[in-house]
Amino acid sequence: MFAAATKSFVKQVGDGGRLVPVPSLSEADKYQPLSLVVKKKRCFLFPRYKFTSTPFTLKDILLGDREISAGISSYQLLNYEDESDVSFYGRRGNHIVNDVGINVTGSDSVAVKASFGVVTKHEVEVSTLLKEITTRKINFDHSLIRQTRSSRKAVLCVVMESIRTTRQCSLSVHAGIRGEAMRFHFTDEQNPKGRDKAIVFPAHTTIAFSVFELFIYLDGAFDLCVTSVSKGGFEREETPTFALLYRLRNILFERNRRVMDAISRSQLYLDDLFSDYYDKPLSMTDISLKEGTHIRVNLLNHNIPKGPCILCGMGNFKRETVYGCFQCSVDGHKYVRLHAVPCFDVWHKRMK
Repeated sequence: MFAAATKSFVKQVGDGGRLVPVPSLSEADKYQPLSLVVKKKRCFLFPRYKFTSTPFTLKDILLGDREISAGISSYQLLNYEDESDVSFYGRRGNHIVNDVGINVTGSDSVAVKASFGVVTKHEVEVSTLLKEITTRKINFDHSLIRQTRSSRKAVLCVVMESIRTTRQCSLSVHAGIRGEAMRFHFTDEQNPKGRDKAIVFPAHTTIAFSVFELFIYLDGAFDLCVTSVSKGGFEREETPTFALLYRLRNILFERNRRVMDAISRSQLYLDDLFSDYYDKPLSMTDISLKEGTHIRVNLLNHNIPKGPCILCGMGNFKRETVYGCFQCSVDGHKYVRLHAVPCFDVWHKRMK
């Protein structure tokens, strides 16, 4: 019944989704400013997180005995009186029945009345706390730190604000069947026992809270995640296997980069060479048409197979040709393979 009332309060008050309802009356005193809670992600079917209280405060997990100097301000928030009428159907009705603790049938309705009265908001001075934590370190030997660090789904949070009641409050639940002229009436008017329930809890009871996640570094320093964009957790230490794989990846990337640079340079050289050839008049470049120059021949006619051109077929792309020159020799061969145009004339121009 208490959980149902706090959920209804948070839903109506809002606060941009930062407020979290206190799940249990027995744990309400554990959600005070600067208290620590553990935020854990549920399974993928439930998008909401689960918050678990701890008996520790932020000071307990810090090195040294110095108290935290950040102050806590408080002010009146609102006067809350709520009365809601809920119908029970199917499995969802069974969950609500368990929550409010009343035996009802599937066609019954429940009226829940929550009288919190004037509630106050107590919040930590964020600017003062941010200045102070720059000189403080986390104690990794603390049991809460060890247990939270071992779970990748758990995040340590610090309570930054709490909403409390100022007087003795009551929660009452009435169950019955909906009537035409009235809100509901009892099924058994002569024996209404077990159809009404009420609880009274003391003043200064926390009914909702909000948190900042903690991001803890390997050296013990930590940050408060003051925005919803930043996420808390622990800085993970690189394992030897991960470091080796990361180094190997960088070596492969560097090797591929050098190969691509070499290919790019060779391609640029050939482009400049051929453009220089084509930019000049034919009378200056077609050396093979002049008297006394080397003659281009078809090597297939001399039982020499097709192969890569010595000028443009030595790179990553094997450009092959059947033409060549018998007047030139390279690497012990009595011929040179050269494309008829333009490699033949470019080659002999360089040789000349």
